Amino acid sequence: MRVCISTICIVLLLGVLLPIAPTDAQRDEATVAANWTFNDGSAKDTSKKGLDGNFAGKPKAVDGISGKALQFNGKSDGIKLPDSADINTGGPYTNRTVAALFNCDDVGVKDRKQVIFEEGGATRGLVLYVHDDKVYAGGWNRAEYNWNGAWPSADVKSKRWYHVGLVIRDAKDKVESKKFEMWLDGKRIAQEKGGQLHAHGDDIGIGHLNQNTVYHDGGGGGSDLDWFGGLIDEVLVYGSAFDEADFAELAAPLSVEPQGKFTTTWAALKAQRTEK
Repeated sequence: MRVCISTICIVLLLGVLLPIAPTDAQRDEATVAANWTFNDGSAKDTSKKGLDGNFAGKPKAVDGISGKALQFNGKSDGIKLPDSADINTGGPYTNRTVAALFNCDDVGVKDRKQVIFEEGGATRGLVLYVHDDKVYAGGWNRAEYNWNGAWPSADVKSKRWYHVGLVIRDAKDKVESKKFEMWLDGKRIAQEKGGQLHAHGDDIGIGHLNQNTVYHDGGGGGSDLDWFGGLIDEVLVYGSAFDEADFAELAAPLSVEPQGKFTTTWAALKAQRTEK
């Protein structure tokens, strides 16, 4: 009896002392396609996949909410990214996460969209952008199985940090319910119809429309347009579908004051993670 009681006590003690891994974390580092932290002021991909970008204009490195961020002037600053089998020239992609921290100078601009991230073109693609006091997450695949697209949105304010993400989750070669998701500040705010994404060779961009996309209103054709004005920090793309625990971690910098000690701690943790 004493042995049995002792064993139970040890099990209970271990349960208290050992951290319990969140059951809904889906971030799979084996599926990382790219991660641009901007901590060194460049568009270098810190994931070691080598998907380094080239500046259009002169984005400026400034203090962000999570280490360094890039400041875009809304007129000529952006990042042009090379093709990648993990992002646009491979596929089909059945799981995908795209996410970024952003702080827009003026979310009320009506005469243009302000692109945070875009990949693909008029037939297939993904996009995150700000327009007319809202942030949008869009996805579409208008060939193969005719997913016409989804563009959920949420209200946002100027000069305020947000974390936005989109997810394709366990999609197939057909349109199904709850396959395309939008996340804002660590919470899932929309689930739409969607499907897997086939190869989409048009150019990839951050901070501007590099080459063709599709917006909620049907626009999106052209190149070197729709410049973002404000700050963008830590853009990432994965071939796995993140869940609540993953987005909570990514959105953690939003919960602290910019001058708080935790901001410095978060920046250090971010640097350590990207160096692994």
